[in-house]
Amino acid sequence: MKVLHIPVLSHEVIQHLDPKPGKHFIDATLGFGGHSEMILTKTGPNGKLLGIDQDQKALDYSSERLKPFGIRFQPRRGNFSEIAEIAKDFQVTGGILADIGVSSVQLDEASRGFSFTNLGPLDMRMDNTSELTAQMIVNTWEKTRIAKLIREYGEEKFANRIAQHIVQARKTGHIETTTELASIVSQAIPRKFWPKGINPATRTFQALRIAVNDELGVLTSFLPAATDLLSSDARLAVITFHSLEDRIVKDFMRSRANPCTCPKEFPKCVCGQVADVKLVTKRPITASEEEIKTNPRARSAKLRVLQKI
Repeated sequence: MKVLHIPVLSHEVIQHLDPKPGKHFIDATLGFGGHSEMILTKTGPNGKLLGIDQDQKALDYSSERLKPFGIRFQPRRGNFSEIAEIAKDFQVTGGILADIGVSSVQLDEASRGFSFTNLGPLDMRMDNTSELTAQMIVNTWEKTRIAKLIREYGEEKFANRIAQHIVQARKTGHIETTTELASIVSQAIPRKFWPKGINPATRTFQALRIAVNDELGVLTSFLPAATDLLSSDARLAVITFHSLEDRIVKDFMRSRANPCTCPKEFPKCVCGQVADVKLVTKRPITASEEEIKTNPRARSAKLRVLQKI
């Protein structure tokens, strides 16, 4: 399996996770092992890394790539929202990394159905054992439900028009391919309102991918579970790629670092809530112009980090 995948914000991840020899880390979204390889290199000779991924192909590739590290690398198949169970016997002395984006390799593989530019089945499952697919959504959900999904997850202002066109198109037969859906979406949006620089189907495909994989739900479950696994001084680093994810991460980290529920007018805290983390990054870290030139995917990446007290 030939893979050309550049991990985003790699310098910034290493800088803020600060992996040192003997420290133990979890890469909760292993992917093709780029970040993990750097962490394992920094934590030698006896640091360990547990890598989690629900995509068996990615897991197989990374296991081969990281084979030189021997038993220091421990692969596990599963969704990162299940981290509490998967890593229950793993002591996280260094930190946890989660890169929430879909890799360019997955996006470009036509059979996965993520891309509107490559002909493929309307699938979009990161875990091919799950039941819900994008094809099921566009062919069976009612119009209002489809419109709500596209509006909320895709932040698409033409969501109602797109949903109407989808429902109209499926009357003549199932919508089965990525290019077929992309054409329907493009026709639904007046050409003068097509976004500059991106395909007009981008937001709709994003919304479907998020729904199929319950991406916001699993992120919400992951954050407290991962934080609870951290040993004192260990860090949690999360990379997101769109505003909905970043908002969830930002709100969680801020509330965990400042859990006081007292009214603002109270002169001092009486609720008894004590923070168990501190913010390492008060604002998100973004890619440099140099990185964006070599890896355009990094343009929308945002990194936030907290540290266990």
